Amino acid sequence: MNRQERLLLAILTAVNFTHIMDFMIMMPLGPQLMDLFDINPQQFSFAVSAYALTAGCTSFAAAFFVDKFDRKNMLLFAYTGFVIGTFSCALAPSYELLVAARVLAGFFGGMIGAQVLSIVSDTFEYERRGRAMGSLMMAFSLASVAGVPVGLWLAAKFSWHMPFVAVGALGVVIVALIALFVPPMTKHLRPTLELQTSNPELQKRPPFQVLTDILRSPNQVRALTLSTVLMIGHFSIIPFIAPSLVGNAGYSQDNLFLIYFVGGLLTIFTSPLVGRLADKWGKHRVFTWFALGSLVPMWLVTHLWAVPLWAVLCVAGLFFIFVNGRMVPMQAIVSGVVPPQQRGGFMSINSSVQQLASGLAATIGGAIVVKTADGRIEHYGWVGYLAMALIVLSIFLARRVTVSEG
Repeated sequence: MNRQERLLLAILTAVNFTHIMDFMIMMPLGPQLMDLFDINPQQFSFAVSAYALTAGCTSFAAAFFVDKFDRKNMLLFAYTGFVIGTFSCALAPSYELLVAARVLAGFFGGMIGAQVLSIVSDTFEYERRGRAMGSLMMAFSLASVAGVPVGLWLAAKFSWHMPFVAVGALGVVIVALIALFVPPMTKHLRPTLELQTSNPELQKRPPFQVLTDILRSPNQVRALTLSTVLMIGHFSIIPFIAPSLVGNAGYSQDNLFLIYFVGGLLTIFTSPLVGRLADKWGKHRVFTWFALGSLVPMWLVTHLWAVPLWAVLCVAGLFFIFVNGRMVPMQAIVSGVVPPQQRGGFMSINSSVQQLASGLAATIGGAIVVKTADGRIEHYGWVGYLAMALIVLSIFLARRVTVSEG
């Protein structure tokens, strides 16, 4: 990578860091928010899924126009709105207004992920994309190592509002970095302009052509199905890790940050390594390795009993490594099924189905688990078995997705 590419990746990683942090911080705050607002697991899962469901709808709508604009301008618009939504979460005084603020943040946040992935895919050819995606996925690691522990500390020291204040303040700085240092991203517009010049009929391209293109391509449908299945398997488990550790395993709320710190610290090193392995050994093969490897920690997380702290941290570390590891090659595979001039629309649809799937997953998980009077989270193991079955299904789906570039 040259210096400009490294700077671009650093800024996009910072965008992803705040974007992921805003979503992640809700989950370890689960025990505190359920007690503070006197809400049940179903209401908490709705607060989590409100962001994802709104983001999914926005991302779907964006698919019909994002490829007509400079990707930098689209990212700047969406991220600015996201920062405003995050500050709204910080100011919410009640459960109902918190849900409304999550909807606002999700409205703009839904457009961010697709733009980030499209910019990376336009900048790095497929042969180098695994490494770039691995670097981008470090945002998750950084959010776990630094963001969540600091956010939980701010919530314990001041109030649950403060983590959102911190994310919003950092977002203001990142808005300036995008405006100053991200170059115009218009490469995807050139082939379209050339074709329209030579064939004026293409200027009459129907507004819903992106959906027609997808439905006419079984390979693109399979790629979207892969994203959907993987995200349901992922996010049906995630929201209830903290409540189950506290209620079932007797884990102290004061030590919750250690889980994210250890898991994130490990993935800081493993994410770039997974990216390099994917470029060297093949994205499909590496995805299969990590998807199969994730089944054991998934079972342990959803069936964890009262064990020593070191055992909890070992399980959490394995969970983070394999769950994060399977996402790196998956993103590279999905980004390679369309040409650059269609990538923004397709990735927006992909982001939409991922967001909707994660919101649906949180809702499914919330409908299955039950919080008892003594604080236990019952039936979490059922959620684990469902998620494991979906991950096995994703392996077969990934093998049927072919890459059309590179």
